[in-house]
Amino acid sequence: MLTTTLKLADKYDYLSEKFAKAYHFLRTENLEALPVGNTEIDGKEVFANVQEYTTIPWEECAFEAHDQYFDIQYVVSGREMFGYAKRENLKEKAPYDSEKDLVFFEEPERSGQILLEAGDLAVVPPEDAHKPRCIAGEKCRVKKIVIKVKR
Repeated sequence: MLTTTLKLADKYDYLSEKFAKAYHFLRTENLEALPVGNTEIDGKEVFANVQEYTTIPWEECAFEAHDQYFDIQYVVSGREMFGYAKRENLKEKAPYDSEKDLVFFEEPERSGQILLEAGDLAVVPPEDAHKPRCIAGEKCRVKKIVIKVKR
């Protein structure tokens, strides 16, 4: 899934070589067998962060964003609610951490949600904030691959 504004539609090529490498990785690797942690795809340009966790209540999750990387969030197993909000009007909870390429935001007045189940993915550009790991119905064990694509 990809959402954007018309103003940003031509800014990025979501089928560029970097994204093609990411999708090829997701199609050809044995994702169930990948260990938790980082897996190199193309150096610091494209890499996978393998995660396993149990979903938590919406109120305990936080909106986050990244300046240097797109996220391709792919659910290998399990399901979660995934929050989405435009970043431009959000209030930061803490300053941006450049080493982690991560900033957290206060809960916005309005945001969207999508259900991500096994086989689903969401592409999140730096202009958007997202809220992963949220319970969808009841707690669930999730294995997810977050592919980081350098902008």
